[in-house]
This record gives sequence, C-alpha cells and structure tokens, in this order.
Amino acid sequence: MPKGVIFLAAGGTGGHLFPAEALAHELIARDWEIHLVTDDRARRFTSSFPAEKIHVVRSATIAGRNPVALARTFWTLWLGNLDSRKIFRAMKPKLVAGFGGYPTLPPLYAASGMGIPTLVHEQNAVMGRANKALAPRVNAIAGGFLSDTGSLSQKIITTGNPVRPAVLAEVGKAYKASQAHQPFHFLVFGGSQGAQYFSTAVPAAIELLAPELRERLFLTQQARAEDESHVRSAYQSLGIKADVAPFFVDMPHRIAESHFILSRSGASTVSEIAAIGRPAILVPFPHALDHDQAANAAALQAAGGAEVIKQSDLSPERIASILTSAMNEPTRLAFVAEKARATGKPEATRLLADLAEAIASGQRIEDFKKGVRP
Repeated sequence: MPKGVIFLAAGGTGGHLFPAEALAHELIARDWEIHLVTDDRARRFTSSFPAEKIHVVRSATIAGRNPVALARTFWTLWLGNLDSRKIFRAMKPKLVAGFGGYPTLPPLYAASGMGIPTLVHEQNAVMGRANKALAPRVNAIAGGFLSDTGSLSQKIITTGNPVRPAVLAEVGKAYKASQAHQPFHFLVFGGSQGAQYFSTAVPAAIELLAPELRERLFLTQQARAEDESHVRSAYQSLGIKADVAPFFVDMPHRIAESHFILSRSGASTVSEIAAIGRPAILVPFPHALDHDQAANAAALQAAGGAEVIKQSDLSPERIASILTSAMNEPTRLAFVAEKARATGKPEATRLLADLAEAIASGQRIEDFKKGVRP
C-alpha cells in the first residue's frame, strides 16, 4: 500500500525532467505513488519516466510585451491552474514538487492555493524565472548549484542535483586513459536541445587534426535533426568513425565510455559529468537570459574538473588544438577526471527524497535543517 501520492511537475526538456525522473525512482522505492505533470514537449523524454500517470495540463511561456499575447498567455496559465485543481481534488496528493519551466506554474500555483505542501528544485546556479515566481509561495526550495539565496535563504536546502539511475549505474567506473595509438572516444553534445554551433565547428576542427590522430578518433555527436545529415556526411568524407544522432537514450553510458567531452553546461549535464567523472570542455549557451549555464560551468571549473570557454572564443582551430593536446596527454586528462568526480554528488537524489518526504509530512523547513526527522 503506497504511503500516498506525490506529483512531480517539470517543463518539457531533459534538464527539467531528468532530475524529476531521478527523484521519482527514489520515492517509488520508498513506497510513494508518483504522477508527472508536464507539457507536450516532454514526450520524447518520458519513455523511461516511472510515473503512474503522466498528466498534460495547459500552459504557456511568458515572453515579450505585447499586451494581447500576454493576456492570452495568462489566460492559458489560469486554465492550467483549473486543470491542476481538478486533478488534485481527485488524487489528493501529499506533495507537489516542481523542477522548473513554465509548465510548473499552473500545478504549483494550484497546489499552494489549495494548501497542499509544495517544494521546487532549482538545478542551476541562478534561479530560473518560473521557480523565481513560485519561490515565495512554496514551502521549501532545494538547490543544485544555487548560490544567490537573498531573502529566501530560510527556505533553501542545498541537496545537489539528482541524477538518474542510468547515471548512478556508471558512477564508480574508473577513467581509463587512452594511450598513444589506442582509440580515443570524443563525446560532443549540447544538452537535450542540441547545439547548432557544434554541428559546424566540430567537423571543421576534426578536418584540421593530424591524420594519425583522426585514425585514433571515435566520435559520438549529438546533432539536431536538421543538422544530422550534413554532420554525418562531413565525418564520412574524413573517414572518421562517428555515431551521430539527435538524441541518445544511453547518454550516461556514453559519458562513462568517453575520454574527453565537449558540451554545453546545463545543470543536468554538469551534474552527470561530475558524478561519472570525465574531463570536459564546457561551452555555456551564449544567449541564456540568466547566464545560468556560465554559472553552472564555473562551479566545475573552480574545482579543476573542466575548462570553460566562451563560444565566441572557440574557433575550429582552437578546438583542434585542444583535442590534439588532449589526445597526447592521457595523464593530464586522468587527473582532470578525478577532479571532476570529486565534485559529483551522487547522494543528491537521496537528500532530495528526504526533503520531499519531510515536506509531505508537514514538517517545518527549519526543523528539517536542524536534522529533526518527522
């Protein structure tokens, strides 16, 4: 018999859904019944999500200043609030936990208005707009890299970012450096949305490598669907052994098998690289409104587990130079891998589940911080 029902709410991208998925597995193991509230975009990420049911409620993104468009957006959010209230009246959840993205606004507003315990988890070092709007209303705020506490400090618990069971399965696997003349696995990805810049810059960089380095290279690259064909063709013409796709369901395993990584620096990406412990070049998305990816990347760089380079400073020539050095310096890469692993927080899922259970039971956040358990 389940302890009760907990709803998890997350926007429809991997960065929001992956930590929610990790928490879902842990809470199910603790005998809770889990439901997911999200939007239509989430469908490609939810095949492994262990929810009893996935609920899609009406939502919209607040953007621009056009008064008509804004009125339409707020009306849609209000309808999503009504959708959520109807679901919650029927299911009587003990807790509603949000993981960011505008689809979390209707269910979290509904839950807090109905007196249902609530919490949000902020994966990034800078709080996103949806979580920022919800922060005054919720009972607790869990943080991955969250550093700007301000007036909300009394609500914040630093848990780290939950990582999925597929990531935990790779934690502890030793980094095996690629010696001279051995295959070198290079992984390139841009988070769940892909990165167009990598689709042009990386093939151009690979072309600049010495023939003996290209011979060693095995490349896995996530490329957006519209870029996939020309990226694959570029590597075929160079004779590069490459696996190119818009999305890899086994990305944690590919991280573990890699010798070197080039990626964006979303919160889930940084957390998974650190938990598994692999050397990386992190390239923050340059157009992020809150510069959250730069802040996430800085945390791993400060620990010596990665190098952060602005996209504007990352030419194909520089990528080729970095990759040449990496392939010729296995001892240095192994050292960076250990630094990355030392910053990982594989216990984050357990800590967040402890907090979720405490809030679901009605415990005050100050008691939880003192170590008092319900």
